[in-house]
Amino acid sequence: MSQLQEARHHRCAKVQAMDLLPVFLNLRGRLTLVVGGGAVAARKTDLLLKAHARVRVVAPRLHPKLARLREAGQIEHQAVEFAPIHFDDVQFAIAATDQPEVNQAVATIGAARNIFVNVVDDGGASSAIMPAIVDRSPLILAIGTAGQSPTLARRVRAQIEAMLPERLGDLAAFAGAARERVRRALPQLDRRRRFWDQLFSGRVAGEVLAGKTREAEAQLDEQLRIAATDHVAARGEVYLIGAGPGDPDLLTLRALQLLQQSDVVLYDRLVSAAVLERVRRDAQLIDVGKQSGSHRVTQQRIHALMVEYAARGLRVARLKGGDPFIFGRGGEEIDLLRRSNIPVTVVPGVTAALGAAAAACLPLTQRGLSPSVTFVTATGEGAADLDWRALAAPLQTVVFYMGVAQLPRIVEHLRAQGAPGDRPVAIVERATLPGQRVIAGSLNTINELAQRARLIAPALLIVGEVASRAVHSAQLLQTHLSSGVDKT
Repeated sequence: MSQLQEARHHRCAKVQAMDLLPVFLNLRGRLTLVVGGGAVAARKTDLLLKAHARVRVVAPRLHPKLARLREAGQIEHQAVEFAPIHFDDVQFAIAATDQPEVNQAVATIGAARNIFVNVVDDGGASSAIMPAIVDRSPLILAIGTAGQSPTLARRVRAQIEAMLPERLGDLAAFAGAARERVRRALPQLDRRRRFWDQLFSGRVAGEVLAGKTREAEAQLDEQLRIAATDHVAARGEVYLIGAGPGDPDLLTLRALQLLQQSDVVLYDRLVSAAVLERVRRDAQLIDVGKQSGSHRVTQQRIHALMVEYAARGLRVARLKGGDPFIFGRGGEEIDLLRRSNIPVTVVPGVTAALGAAAAACLPLTQRGLSPSVTFVTATGEGAADLDWRALAAPLQTVVFYMGVAQLPRIVEHLRAQGAPGDRPVAIVERATLPGQRVIAGSLNTINELAQRARLIAPALLIVGEVASRAVHSAQLLQTHLSSGVDKT
C-alpha cells in the first residue's frame, strides 16, 4: 500500500461514518413518480422538472399549479388512487400525500423494486432524502440532516444563500467553458490547480460576478498566456497552521482557506478527525504525530518532509494542535524554512489553555484572585529546570501542558516549594471535544481523583484560585464520574 493510500485509509478510519451518501442524480429524460396532488407534491414536481425529469403524478385531484402543468403537457397525470402498477418504468419516486398509509405503501413497493423513494417529512420511511437546495446553477449546494431536522437544513440553507453571490453560477459556467482550454495550455496538474486558485480569487472572478463577461474573457486570455509561457518551476510554500483544541468550529477563517489550498498536510496526533474533515479532499494526508516515549516520526523527519514536498513546488500545511508557537516547535520549523528559502505563512490557533478554560468556563485571570497566568510544560527537555518556587507562588494561574502523565511529580514540586495542599486544581480532558471532562480538586486530592478518572490525553492541568470554579463547571457538565465528570 502506497503512502498516499495509507494516509487515506487512516483518514477514513478516523472519521465518523455518514448515515447517507450525498449524490446528485441525473434524471434528465428519466421517468419519475410523484404520488400526491397537493401543494407539497407541486413543489416536488417543480424540482423534478427543473432537473429535466419526466414526471408521472398519481392523485385523484390536483393542486391548481399541477393542473396547469398537466394542461401544458409538462406532466403525465393519472387521476386514480396509487397502485403498484404506477411504478412501471419509474426510476425515482416521491410520496407526498397526507395519508401515512399511502406514503408507506409507496416506500414499501419502491423498496421491493429497488427504486429509491423519498417520503416527504418521513426520513425513517425514505430510502432517499430530498435536501435543502441552494441553486446557483450549475453550482448547486445540497444540505441534509439525514432526515433528522429539515427545519435546521432550511436554516443552514438560508445562511449559505446570504453568503453566496447571485452570479456564482455564472462563474461556475465560465470556468466550465474554459476548462478544456486551460487543460491544453497547462497540462501539468500542479500548475493548472494554482492557476484556478488564483483565478477564483482574482480579477477574472470579480469581473464575472459583476456581470462583465467580455472583460473577464480578456483577462482570462491574458492570464492564461502568462501562465503558459512562464516555465519557471512553481515554488512551493509551507503553512504552519494552528488547529486549535479540537473543535473544528474554532479554526480560523484563514486556516480553513489554506487547508483548502494545501496539496500535502502533515498533521499531529492531537489534530481531531473533525478538523481533518475540513482539509481538501484530494490532499495527501501524512500522520506525523509524536507521542511521549514513542516518537514514530522524529522532528528531524518532519523537517525533511516539509522541505522535500515544498521543493517539488507543492503547498504544504503543517497542521498542529493548538497554536504553532505555544509548545508546538513552530519556532524551530520556521527557522528551518527560512534557511531553506521556502516561503512560510503562520496561522495562529486557539491554544489548548484558552480552549480548555473557555470550554470549562474557567477564567485564567480574575481581578483579586489571579492577575497573571503562566503556560509551562512539565515534560521533555527543560522540565527539570523550571522555577518551581515561582510556579508555587500565590495569586497566579499556572497551566501545565502535557502534564497529566507527570501529575505526581508536579504536585510534589509545588508542595515542596510551599504551595498549600488546599490550592485548587482542575484538569480538563478532551477540551471542546465530545466526551470532555472536568476534574475538580486540590493539590491534596488531585492525584487520587485523576487515578479514579483514568485520564487520557489530551488533558490540561490548571493550578490556582480560579480553578475553584471548576467545581461549578463540573456540576454544569453533570456531576458524577460515570457521566464523565468528577469533583470533590
